[in-house]
Formats: sequence, structure tokens, C-alpha cells
Amino acid sequence: MVSEPVIKTVHLDCFFGAHQVLRNINLEIPANEILGIIGPANSGKTTFLRALNRLNYLHRTYSQSGEILLDGRDIRQISDNLLRKKIGIIFALPQVLPVSILDNVAYGPKVHGVTNKETLARTVEEALKRAYLWEEVKDRLQEPAVRLSGGQQQRLCIARTLAVGPQVILYDEPCSGLDPISTAKVEDAMQQLKADYTQILVTNNTKQASRVSERCAFFLMGELVEIGPTHDLFTYPQDKRTDDYITGRFG
Repeated sequence: MVSEPVIKTVHLDCFFGAHQVLRNINLEIPANEILGIIGPANSGKTTFLRALNRLNYLHRTYSQSGEILLDGRDIRQISDNLLRKKIGIIFALPQVLPVSILDNVAYGPKVHGVTNKETLARTVEEALKRAYLWEEVKDRLQEPAVRLSGGQQQRLCIARTLAVGPQVILYDEPCSGLDPISTAKVEDAMQQLKADYTQILVTNNTKQASRVSERCAFFLMGELVEIGPTHDLFTYPQDKRTDDYITGRFG
């Protein structure tokens, strides 16, 4: 018996006002997969990502039709707070809080009712370790997070997401502003997190998608053109538009 995918979209259409950004997106994402999403600018990649935890609804003109299911349950039946606990997101630019490193990671658990200091300390340490940041900051936990480098701040954001115990982690161009060494550390963290989390990576860097993802989806002008195992999609894509994008003929 095939288990239900962690995330499933059914005939998903997304609009900002009268402008349709995504058209008829049907996609299934199983547990513990790293799915890469590639495509040129304005192809709907970020809109798709933000639809999964309803962040698009922060825009007053946004609307959508179709279904998004999390473990077989329509996400419209899940409160915003719980949904965003289950489906965390890492943005292109690190968004650290203007507090200490420790308090950044502890913020989420505190919001969700964790008050015991020992529990919080264990949660912070574990999250920082899983984000490949603990060894770099373990003696600096009381320092302001803004003193960290850009790459460290991005891994801190990953740790902050992990601290609330999500099922799914979304990444929206998480390495676009990072140097190669910091990028490698973020990618290492993603590979290690695969054992326990489903991850979706939107990236304009096709080389990053080929390094990190197991399957890859190509979006173009609001449509899901093609999806398949990453090696297959990059080696012998089934659609000429995919081949043209990957080989640099446009995008």
C-alpha cells in the first residue's frame, strides 16, 4: 500500500487580483524528500512555496482555488499558527530577531508554550547542532544574533525553524546572498536534515538544485512543465523548454 504524500496539491491555481500566477499545479511530495524547484524569474516558484503555508494571504488581493493537502488534510482546516509550525520557511535574506542567539532559537518554543529553562536549553542546543552552527556559537549564545556572519545568520534561521518541530521546511533562495563556503554549510545541513524532514528548495541556481535535490520540478510562466528525478531531468529532460532553460538558452 502506497502511503499518502506529506504534501499534495490538486488543481492549484493562484491569483493576485486578476493576474493568474500559477495554473493547475498537481504535485505530490513524499516524506523525507528534498524537492528542488527551478525556473526563470516570474515563473511562480515563490508563490507556490508561500501557498503551502498560506503566507500569500498576507497580500490582500491574493486568492486561490484547488486543494493543498498536508498528510491528507486540507490546509484550510488547520489554523495559521499550527500550519506555520508544521511548515517552516527560510527566506532569501536571513531574518534574525534583534535579540541574542539563544533567544532567537528559543523564541518559537516559548510562543508555543515551552517555559522550562532546561527544556529550552536542550531544544536550542539540538536545533543549533542540526543546523551545523553549534560549534561556532556555543560560547557566544548571549551575543546579539546580528553579530553573526550572513551564512551563520541563515543557519540560525534554520535552527529557529527546527526548534518548533516542523514536518516540512521550505527554502526560498536560501543561499542567494551567501559565499560558496557558507552555501556549502547550508547544503550540508539540508542533507543531514533529510532523515527527519521533507524539504522544498526554490533556487535559481541550477547547480545547487542538481547537488541537493532528489527530484526537481521546472516551473515556467506559472505552469509545472516537468518533474522527475534530478539526474534524469538534468541529463535528458522530456520537454524542450526544460532543456532550453537548463542549457542556458533562456532564463
